[in-house]
Amino acid sequence: MITLQVTLFDSNNKYRPISTTVNVDSLTYYKEHTQQTRQKAIEKICAKSTNKYIRREPNMLDKSYYDKTDEIIEHYGRKSASLIPTMQDIQEEFRYLPGELLTYVASQIGISKAKAYSVATFYENFSFEAKGKYVIKVCDGTACHVRKSTPVLEALWKELGLSKKKHTTDDMMFTVETVSCLGACGLAPVITVNDVVHPEMNPDKVVALLTKLKEEIANAD
Repeated sequence: MITLQVTLFDSNNKYRPISTTVNVDSLTYYKEHTQQTRQKAIEKICAKSTNKYIRREPNMLDKSYYDKTDEIIEHYGRKSASLIPTMQDIQEEFRYLPGELLTYVASQIGISKAKAYSVATFYENFSFEAKGKYVIKVCDGTACHVRKSTPVLEALWKELGLSKKKHTTDDMMFTVETVSCLGACGLAPVITVNDVVHPEMNPDKVVALLTKLKEEIANAD
């Protein structure tokens, strides 16, 4: 019998931390999972038994992540009512909400890990996926869609090697997301880069903008 603490997510990306016990027959285990590490094989069995998928959390965050999180916790106070503003500041600081830090926050403000995940997954603006240095949001609201925001999105995907399923570049420099509205319909089609609005975009403007951003990255190095 093996008890394993894992974080699972369903088809709607709703995260659920659970502890599950799995009965593993050693002979069957090694026959079926000879190409797997023991941990990964057990996780697959757990996922299969719950009809969900494993979300492997990073567990080697730099100490600076915790130092900054401690500052945020101290600012809002160690109480349950501090959860949402604390999560907001963490996401603003790191451009996403690391699951490891969410667990840490829960332990520091006196709530369960399950409660923290329940709140974080309820609000769509919280993201458990690490984002790039430049977060590009493409408006796909009615006005932007009619004015051909789709070719703009496709140009971004093509230039950055991204797709509907892959949102962030391997070098962690760019993340591309679609949103239902950016509140600038008169400037459609619109994108934002780290919340800076770029109006009346088209594929050629996308290439020029990315070239400029990449030059900024090169000059910073």
